[in-house]
Amino acid sequence: MPAEIYLNVAISGLLTGLVYGLMALGLSVIFGVVRVVNFAHGEMMTIAMYLAVALFASFKLDPLLMLLPIAGVLFLLGYAMQNWLITPFINRPEHAQFMLLIAVAIIMVNGLLIVFGPDAQNVQTSYSFDSFAIGPLIIDATKVYAGLAAIVVAAALFAFFKFSLTGKAIRACADNYTGALVVGLDVRRLYALTFGLGAACVGAAGAILVLIIDVTPPLGPAFTLLAFIIVIVGGLGSMPGALLGGVLIGVTEALAGLLFTPSAKSMFAFAILVLVLLFRPEGIMGKRAS
Repeated sequence: MPAEIYLNVAISGLLTGLVYGLMALGLSVIFGVVRVVNFAHGEMMTIAMYLAVALFASFKLDPLLMLLPIAGVLFLLGYAMQNWLITPFINRPEHAQFMLLIAVAIIMVNGLLIVFGPDAQNVQTSYSFDSFAIGPLIIDATKVYAGLAAIVVAAALFAFFKFSLTGKAIRACADNYTGALVVGLDVRRLYALTFGLGAACVGAAGAILVLIIDVTPPLGPAFTLLAFIIVIVGGLGSMPGALLGGVLIGVTEALAGLLFTPSAKSMFAFAILVLVLLFRPEGIMGKRAS
Protein backbone atom coordinates (compact mmCIF):
# COMPACT_ATOMS: atom_id res chain seq x y z
CA MET A 1 0.00 0.00 0.00
CA PRO A 2 1.48 3.42 -0.97
CA ALA A 3 2.88 5.51 1.85
CA GLU A 4 0.64 8.44 0.83
CA ILE A 5 -2.42 6.47 1.91
CA TYR A 6 -1.05 6.04 5.43
CA LEU A 7 -0.18 9.74 5.60
CA ASN A 8 -3.62 10.72 4.32
CA VAL A 9 -5.31 8.57 6.94
CA ALA A 10 -3.01 9.83 9.71
CA ILE A 11 -3.77 13.48 8.82
CA SER A 12 -7.49 12.70 8.75
CA GLY A 13 -7.20 11.07 12.17
CA LEU A 14 -5.22 14.04 13.52
CA LEU A 15 -7.90 16.51 12.40
CA THR A 16 -10.67 14.40 13.90
CA GLY A 17 -8.54 13.95 17.02
CA LEU A 18 -8.43 17.72 17.51
CA VAL A 19 -12.22 17.71 17.78
CA TYR A 20 -12.02 14.76 20.18
CA GLY A 21 -9.50 16.75 22.20
CA LEU A 22 -11.82 19.75 22.37
CA MET A 23 -14.61 17.47 23.60
CA ALA A 24 -12.33 15.98 26.27
CA LEU A 25 -11.04 19.44 27.18
CA GLY A 26 -14.44 20.27 28.63
CA LEU A 27 -14.38 17.16 30.81
CA SER A 28 -10.83 17.92 31.94
CA VAL A 29 -11.70 21.52 32.86
CA ILE A 30 -14.69 20.44 34.94
CA PHE A 31 -12.79 17.73 36.78
CA GLY A 32 -9.67 19.86 37.25
CA VAL A 33 -11.60 22.62 39.04
CA VAL A 34 -14.88 21.29 40.40
CA ARG A 35 -13.58 17.74 41.04
CA VAL A 36 -16.81 16.31 39.67
CA VAL A 37 -16.76 13.67 36.92
CA ASN A 38 -19.42 14.59 34.39
CA PHE A 39 -20.95 11.26 33.37
CA ALA A 40 -23.39 13.13 31.09
CA HIS A 41 -20.58 14.68 29.02
CA GLY A 42 -21.20 12.77 25.79
CA GLU A 43 -24.94 13.24 26.12
CA MET A 44 -24.45 17.01 26.35
CA MET A 45 -22.41 16.86 23.15
CA THR A 46 -25.21 14.93 21.47
CA ILE A 47 -27.63 17.72 22.43
CA ALA A 48 -25.29 20.21 20.72
CA MET A 49 -25.13 18.01 17.63
CA TYR A 50 -28.93 17.85 17.41
CA LEU A 51 -29.13 21.63 17.86
CA ALA A 52 -26.78 22.00 14.88
CA VAL A 53 -28.87 19.54 12.84
CA ALA A 54 -32.13 21.33 13.70
CA LEU A 55 -30.73 24.77 12.84
CA PHE A 56 -29.38 23.51 9.54
CA ALA A 57 -32.59 21.68 8.63
CA SER A 58 -34.79 24.67 9.49
CA PHE A 59 -32.69 27.66 8.43
CA LYS A 60 -29.72 26.20 6.46
CA LEU A 61 -27.33 27.64 9.03
CA ASP A 62 -23.81 26.19 8.81
CA PRO A 63 -22.82 24.47 12.10
CA LEU A 64 -19.47 26.30 12.02
CA LEU A 65 -21.26 29.64 11.89
CA MET A 66 -23.55 28.52 14.71
CA LEU A 67 -20.68 27.21 16.82
CA LEU A 68 -20.69 30.15 19.27
CA PRO A 69 -24.50 30.28 19.76
CA ILE A 70 -24.62 26.51 20.33
CA ALA A 71 -21.69 26.74 22.75
CA GLY A 72 -23.59 29.55 24.51
CA VAL A 73 -26.68 27.37 24.91
CA LEU A 74 -24.58 24.57 26.38
CA PHE A 75 -22.84 27.07 28.66
CA LEU A 76 -26.20 28.06 30.11
CA LEU A 77 -27.16 24.39 30.50
CA GLY A 78 -23.88 23.60 32.27
CA TYR A 79 -24.13 26.69 34.50
CA ALA A 80 -27.67 25.75 35.55
CA MET A 81 -26.72 22.11 36.16
CA GLN A 82 -23.82 23.04 38.41
CA ASN A 83 -25.58 25.84 40.26
CA TRP A 84 -28.88 24.15 41.02
CA LEU A 85 -28.34 20.42 40.59
CA ILE A 86 -24.73 19.45 41.30
CA THR A 87 -23.78 21.97 44.02
CA PRO A 88 -26.02 20.28 46.65
CA PHE A 89 -24.11 17.05 45.92
CA ILE A 90 -20.58 18.53 46.11
CA ASN A 91 -19.96 17.34 49.68
CA ARG A 92 -21.84 14.07 49.32
CA PRO A 93 -20.12 10.72 48.67
CA GLU A 94 -18.77 10.23 45.16
CA HIS A 95 -21.22 7.43 44.41
CA ALA A 96 -24.10 9.89 44.99
CA GLN A 97 -22.61 12.26 42.39
CA PHE A 98 -22.15 9.31 40.06
CA MET A 99 -25.78 8.24 40.37
CA LEU A 100 -27.00 11.83 39.90
CA LEU A 101 -25.11 12.39 36.66
CA ILE A 102 -25.92 8.93 35.31
CA ALA A 103 -29.60 9.76 35.89
CA VAL A 104 -29.15 13.08 34.06
CA ALA A 105 -27.47 11.24 31.17
CA ILE A 106 -30.33 8.73 30.91
CA ILE A 107 -32.89 11.54 30.89
CA MET A 108 -30.98 13.33 28.12
CA VAL A 109 -30.71 10.24 25.91
CA ASN A 110 -34.37 9.36 26.25
CA GLY A 111 -35.44 12.97 25.78
CA LEU A 112 -33.54 13.09 22.49
CA LEU A 113 -35.13 9.79 21.45
CA ILE A 114 -38.59 11.23 22.10
CA VAL A 115 -37.91 14.47 20.22
CA PHE A 116 -35.77 13.29 17.29
CA GLY A 117 -36.37 9.54 17.09
CA PRO A 118 -33.78 6.77 16.72
CA ASP A 119 -32.74 7.40 13.10
CA ALA A 120 -29.32 8.82 12.30
CA GLN A 121 -29.26 12.44 11.14
CA ASN A 122 -26.51 14.51 9.55
CA VAL A 123 -25.63 17.83 7.97
CA GLN A 124 -24.63 18.16 4.30
CA THR A 125 -23.01 21.55 3.69
CA SER A 126 -21.86 23.03 0.38
CA TYR A 127 -18.29 21.88 1.13
CA SER A 128 -19.12 18.40 2.42
CA PHE A 129 -17.48 16.72 -0.56
CA ASP A 130 -14.67 19.24 -1.14
CA SER A 131 -11.02 18.36 -0.61
CA PHE A 132 -7.58 19.94 -0.76
CA ALA A 133 -4.90 18.39 -2.96
CA ILE A 134 -1.40 18.95 -1.59
CA GLY A 135 1.02 17.03 -3.75
CA PRO A 136 0.03 13.36 -3.49
CA LEU A 137 -2.18 14.07 -0.47
CA ILE A 138 -5.94 14.58 -0.69
CA ILE A 139 -7.31 16.06 2.53
CA ASP A 140 -11.01 16.29 3.33
CA ALA A 141 -11.94 19.99 3.48
CA THR A 142 -14.62 19.40 6.11
CA LYS A 143 -12.08 17.85 8.48
CA VAL A 144 -9.64 20.70 7.85
CA TYR A 145 -12.29 23.26 8.80
CA ALA A 146 -13.30 21.13 11.79
CA GLY A 147 -9.71 20.83 13.04
CA LEU A 148 -9.05 24.55 12.62
CA ALA A 149 -12.27 25.43 14.46
CA ALA A 150 -11.28 23.11 17.32
CA ILE A 151 -7.86 24.77 17.56
CA VAL A 152 -9.39 28.27 17.66
CA VAL A 153 -11.86 27.34 20.42
CA ALA A 154 -9.18 25.57 22.47
CA ALA A 155 -6.79 28.54 22.08
CA ALA A 156 -9.53 30.93 23.24
CA LEU A 157 -10.12 28.78 26.33
CA PHE A 158 -6.40 28.62 27.13
CA ALA A 159 -6.16 32.41 26.76
CA PHE A 160 -9.18 32.92 29.02
CA PHE A 161 -7.65 30.87 31.84
CA LYS A 162 -4.21 32.42 31.43
CA PHE A 163 -4.96 36.12 30.98
CA SER A 164 -8.44 36.98 32.30
CA LEU A 165 -9.06 37.82 35.97
CA THR A 166 -11.97 35.38 36.10
CA GLY A 167 -9.80 32.65 34.61
CA LYS A 168 -7.11 33.30 37.21
CA ALA A 169 -9.75 33.18 39.96
CA ILE A 170 -10.97 29.82 38.68
CA ARG A 171 -7.41 28.51 38.67
CA ALA A 172 -7.03 29.75 42.25
CA CYS A 173 -10.14 27.75 43.25
CA ALA A 174 -8.64 24.67 41.62
CA ASP A 175 -5.29 25.13 43.41
CA ASN A 176 -6.60 25.94 46.89
CA TYR A 177 -10.31 25.75 47.65
CA THR A 178 -9.95 26.94 51.27
CA GLY A 179 -7.63 29.78 50.29
CA ALA A 180 -10.11 30.94 47.64
CA LEU A 181 -12.83 31.11 50.31
CA VAL A 182 -10.53 32.98 52.71
CA VAL A 183 -9.74 35.73 50.19
CA GLY A 184 -13.44 36.20 49.45
CA LEU A 185 -13.86 34.54 46.06
CA ASP A 186 -17.42 33.47 45.20
CA VAL A 187 -16.50 29.82 44.77
CA ARG A 188 -20.05 28.66 44.02
CA ARG A 189 -20.34 31.11 41.11
CA LEU A 190 -16.85 30.25 39.84
CA TYR A 191 -17.66 26.54 39.97
CA ALA A 192 -20.83 27.17 37.96
CA LEU A 193 -18.83 29.23 35.43
CA THR A 194 -16.31 26.41 35.15
CA PHE A 195 -18.97 23.78 34.53
CA GLY A 196 -20.54 26.14 32.02
CA LEU A 197 -17.22 26.57 30.21
CA GLY A 198 -16.70 22.82 30.12
CA ALA A 199 -20.20 22.40 28.70
CA ALA A 200 -19.50 25.16 26.15
CA CYS A 201 -16.40 23.24 25.01
CA VAL A 202 -18.41 20.09 24.47
CA GLY A 203 -21.11 22.16 22.76
CA ALA A 204 -18.57 23.60 20.33
CA ALA A 205 -17.16 20.11 19.75
CA GLY A 206 -20.66 18.81 19.00
CA ALA A 207 -21.34 21.58 16.48
CA ILE A 208 -18.07 20.71 14.74
CA LEU A 209 -18.36 16.92 14.97
CA VAL A 210 -21.80 16.82 13.32
CA LEU A 211 -20.01 17.80 10.10
CA ILE A 212 -17.99 14.57 10.29
CA ILE A 213 -20.31 11.89 11.66
CA ASP A 214 -24.04 11.16 11.85
CA VAL A 215 -25.77 11.68 15.17
CA THR A 216 -28.12 9.32 17.03
CA PRO A 217 -29.28 9.58 20.67
CA PRO A 218 -27.27 6.50 21.84
CA LEU A 219 -24.09 8.17 20.58
CA GLY A 220 -23.79 10.03 23.90
CA PRO A 221 -22.58 7.20 26.17
CA ALA A 222 -19.98 6.14 23.59
CA PHE A 223 -18.51 9.64 23.52
CA THR A 224 -18.63 9.94 27.30
CA LEU A 225 -16.46 6.81 27.44
CA LEU A 226 -14.16 8.16 24.72
CA ALA A 227 -13.75 11.44 26.62
CA PHE A 228 -12.76 9.49 29.76
CA ILE A 229 -10.17 7.52 27.79
CA ILE A 230 -8.71 10.72 26.33
CA VAL A 231 -8.44 12.62 29.63
CA ILE A 232 -6.92 9.62 31.41
CA VAL A 233 -4.39 9.14 28.61
CA GLY A 234 -3.56 12.85 28.54
CA GLY A 235 -3.68 13.33 32.30
CA LEU A 236 -6.69 14.11 34.49
CA GLY A 237 -7.07 17.86 34.90
CA SER A 238 -4.44 18.69 32.26
CA MET A 239 -5.82 20.88 29.46
CA PRO A 240 -2.87 20.37 27.06
CA GLY A 241 -3.05 16.67 27.92
CA ALA A 242 -6.68 16.49 26.79
CA LEU A 243 -5.77 17.88 23.36
CA LEU A 244 -2.74 15.62 23.06
CA GLY A 245 -4.80 12.58 24.12
CA GLY A 246 -7.49 13.45 21.58
CA VAL A 247 -4.95 13.67 18.74
CA LEU A 248 -3.30 10.41 19.82
CA ILE A 249 -6.61 8.55 19.96
CA GLY A 250 -7.78 10.08 16.67
CA VAL A 251 -4.65 9.05 14.77
CA THR A 252 -4.62 5.59 16.35
CA GLU A 253 -8.27 4.94 15.49
CA ALA A 254 -7.77 6.10 11.91
CA LEU A 255 -4.72 3.90 11.33
CA ALA A 256 -6.34 0.92 13.08
CA GLY A 257 -9.37 1.27 10.79
CA LEU A 258 -7.06 1.20 7.75
CA LEU A 259 -4.75 -1.61 8.84
CA PHE A 260 -7.37 -3.85 10.42
CA THR A 261 -11.11 -3.18 10.43
CA PRO A 262 -13.14 -0.14 11.52
CA SER A 263 -14.54 -2.20 14.39
CA ALA A 264 -10.99 -2.56 15.77
CA LYS A 265 -10.68 1.16 16.46
CA SER A 266 -12.01 0.98 20.00
CA MET A 267 -9.76 -1.96 20.82
CA PHE A 268 -6.66 0.10 20.04
CA ALA A 269 -7.96 3.09 22.00
CA PHE A 270 -8.36 0.85 25.05
CA ALA A 271 -4.93 -0.66 24.40
CA ILE A 272 -3.38 2.82 24.63
CA LEU A 273 -5.33 3.40 27.86
CA VAL A 274 -3.97 0.17 29.36
CA LEU A 275 -0.38 1.02 28.37
CA VAL A 276 -0.64 4.51 29.87
CA LEU A 277 -2.11 3.14 33.11
CA LEU A 278 0.70 0.58 33.32
CA PHE A 279 3.68 2.85 32.60
CA ARG A 280 2.46 6.36 33.43
CA PRO A 281 -0.67 6.18 35.59
CA GLU A 282 -0.90 9.97 35.96
CA GLY A 283 -1.25 10.35 32.18
CA ILE A 284 1.14 11.63 29.52
CA MET A 285 1.01 15.23 30.74
CA GLY A 286 -0.37 14.64 34.21
CA LYS A 287 1.50 15.53 37.37
CA ARG A 288 2.68 12.89 39.79
CA ALA A 289 1.04 13.02 43.20
CA SER A 290 3.52 14.35 45.75
